[in-house]
Amino acid sequence: MIIFNPIVISVIVLSVLCLLKLPVMAALLISALTAGLVSGMGFSGTMEVFVGGMGGNANTALSYILLGALAFTINKTGAADILAKKISQVVRGNKFTLAIIIVLVSMASGTIIPVHIAFIPILIPPLLSLMNKMKMDRRMAAICFGFGLKAPYITIPIAYGAIFHGLIKDSVNQAGLNITGDVIWKNTWMAGIAMLIGLVLGLLYFSRDREYEDIHDEIEEKPEEIVKVETKHWLTLGAGIIALVIQLKTGSLPLGALAALTFMVVTRVIKWKEIQEVLDGGIGLMGFIAFVMLIAAGYANVINTSGAVDHLVDVAFDALGGSKIAGSFTMTMLGLLITMGIGTSFGTVPVVAAIYVPLGLKLGFSPGAIVFMIAVAAALGDAGSPASDTTLGPTAGLNADGQHDHIWDTCVPQFICYDIPLMIAGIFWPLFI
Repeated sequence: MIIFNPIVISVIVLSVLCLLKLPVMAALLISALTAGLVSGMGFSGTMEVFVGGMGGNANTALSYILLGALAFTINKTGAADILAKKISQVVRGNKFTLAIIIVLVSMASGTIIPVHIAFIPILIPPLLSLMNKMKMDRRMAAICFGFGLKAPYITIPIAYGAIFHGLIKDSVNQAGLNITGDVIWKNTWMAGIAMLIGLVLGLLYFSRDREYEDIHDEIEEKPEEIVKVETKHWLTLGAGIIALVIQLKTGSLPLGALAALTFMVVTRVIKWKEIQEVLDGGIGLMGFIAFVMLIAAGYANVINTSGAVDHLVDVAFDALGGSKIAGSFTMTMLGLLITMGIGTSFGTVPVVAAIYVPLGLKLGFSPGAIVFMIAVAAALGDAGSPASDTTLGPTAGLNADGQHDHIWDTCVPQFICYDIPLMIAGIFWPLFI
């Protein structure tokens, strides 16, 4: 029975432990051990595979540390504080205006200035007092981050999107289906539409007032203060553009972040004696999330090594009976199980592609439909999963005063607003491609 599959059991364990508020890293480790033991790998064998697989997300973890250092430097120059004050002046007590700004800034963080979630712990804490005065439900902000961080890379092949689309292309080709890169963005736009619908509905639902204790009062202390943009702020913007250009040219996010930091050292935005402080700051901002990504990669390796994926495919073949609608439903549910556990869309694409390509081809789905289902399945792990950077990042900022719960205020709202529309799109849209 499918309920006894190691993947199914381990993801159930992970979900229960996280809902019981066990720290994410501990929940992932226990879930990996569960998958390994159920599949007969034993304690030592599971740990060996787990540790050996942690390098699978090493590039991502390094990217986060370097981008955290870049974000720390941006904060050090005062650029983030200027942006926070500008935002407070523009908002003028309107929570929907702030919500739109959060969406736009989040979208820019994955495209124009690729700092991804590193800006959230810097930009948001100074705005919490303003949000409290507006009685803005922080779940409203959490879903804004979810859309802004995810929708661009799913639909647009720029910056993080270029990496995501390239990963899908390589994984699909490796699984036996040769496609070109344009097949991806020509089909994933529907996922963006599904997320947009979820965003609008979420904003309306969470627009009701919610009371918070006003612990911090960092914004609007001096509303008459003139915000002055200096040369170092323009150089900081230039560093962000350099990071984007280098990444697009080389395909390496860590190299882009390193180039940006080098530029800031050369232009003396960062002084030589401050380099260690900047690196320490990057680790402080993003070290936890980077380590969660490493553990998630180890978990993925245990799942792959256990042979449970092959069992899931065999069970699916037996149950589908050649039906496309049953196939798209089953593939979407399989993707949800796998990616919710691993928690990162980038890290799960190769796993999902290995299942979807042979299953999709046998069921008669088009290359575009298979690519769309892979993108949706991978995206499901970014919204709602406790181990996802798209949920960890917003919580890092919104919980700066200890009044925002990671599971119930970030993960659950993002799951409802985005995973449900994405699952509906993943089931029905492939039938028309």
